Amino acid sequence: MLAEDLALLSEQQWATASLCEGWDIHDVVAHLTGSAKTTRRSFWISLIRSGFSFDRANAREVATERATSPVETLARFRATITSTNTPPGPFITRLIEIVVHGEDIRQPLGITRPGLPKLEDALHYVAGNRLDGGRKRLAGLEISATDEGFTIGSGESVRGPALSLLLAASGRPEGLRELQGAGVVLLTERLNAVSRTRRSPHGPAPRSADGCP
Repeated sequence: MLAEDLALLSEQQWATASLCEGWDIHDVVAHLTGSAKTTRRSFWISLIRSGFSFDRANAREVATERATSPVETLARFRATITSTNTPPGPFITRLIEIVVHGEDIRQPLGITRPGLPKLEDALHYVAGNRLDGGRKRLAGLEISATDEGFTIGSGESVRGPALSLLLAASGRPEGLRELQGAGVVLLTERLNAVSRTRRSPHGPAPRSADGCP
């Protein structure tokens, strides 16, 4: 479905800033292509060559997979659609990667995703993920998906569509727009704090739950 949406874009649209800070649409597609090609072995080789910096590893991946034209990058992406390769980590991370980065692309362009998988397992994973920041973002919050009928955690309430919850939990402030409840204030503060750190000269912010730099 994402490939079909991408095929309709103009070159100018490919240059649109995505929700993933610092990347345009073209960069995100290149990242998805590289991610789909990544095996457990190649993941560790890339990380070692990048000095164990995820940001540098991501930058190398994008530089490798971003072709000179969107047409060629899209062809490379299409070629990975049936790939069974996977980097280290549970399979649910692949779903998170596709869903969140798909919204990184679609939302700035005003494209509505035609259908969504169930996201309860994805949100459970993000809420417990200490390494990528999801656990810290959602600490002390009770998140409730109003469209899927599940609740995770305890504390101040945050309610809304599962996709919006996943985006916010993954560090995307755009996910806050459809959320309600007393806990939205705290979640907003946490996301804004990360955004300020990204612009700060004192060092990089933690990566988002999906690996977005």
